[in-house]
Amino acid sequence: MVQYIWPILVVIAANTFYNICAKSVPENVNSFAALTVVYGIAAVVSLVLFFITGEQKNFFTEVARLNWASVVLGIAIVALEFGYIAIYRAGWKITTASLVANLSLAVVLLIVGVLLYKEAVSVKQLIGVVVCAAGLILVTGK
Repeated sequence: MVQYIWPILVVIAANTFYNICAKSVPENVNSFAALTVVYGIAAVVSLVLFFITGEQKNFFTEVARLNWASVVLGIAIVALEFGYIAIYRAGWKITTASLVANLSLAVVLLIVGVLLYKEAVSVKQLIGVVVCAAGLILVTGK
């Protein structure tokens, strides 16, 4: 059970700090300068964790095994980070921005799961989509 729960707790904790930090990036700093520092630190931390946690110690062997997903993930992460910084600079409140983004994401990923991965959708999930849509209307006031 612990193996099932700890990853979601890491995501929750990291997302909490992530949103606090994204909202705290100074508005007078170029977003991409901030992201360059963020990813420089992330690269160093990732490399250190690679050597601490991995049985395989040849970094270049591991890099050679990668596919397109790592490149696209890198682009997606920069877009995600920039998007959150832009959301907060546009005036979104921390209490609603992440909620709206994640509820919308849940609906989009349900569609992606059906179309790309042939996952089945249950009646409960469809009800969840309706509840998410209602929640978005209530949270945004639109």
